[in-house]
Amino acid sequence: MRSSFCGGGGNNCVEIAVTDEDGDVAIRNSARPQTVIRTSRPAFAALITQLRAATSG
Repeated sequence: MRSSFCGGGGNNCVEIAVTDEDGDVAIRNSARPQTVIRTSRPAFAALITQLRAATSG
């Protein structure tokens, strides 16, 4: 999945995927695809909750 802010292509996107192995979430910047951050689904959900709270106020 790519960010809705990705635009017309190029290497300016945040990409998120659920891994096949253990169901963790993998996050990377398309400009640097070799660097992948992996986290658990609950930790990722908590991050999204915090981001939404920070931007809705």
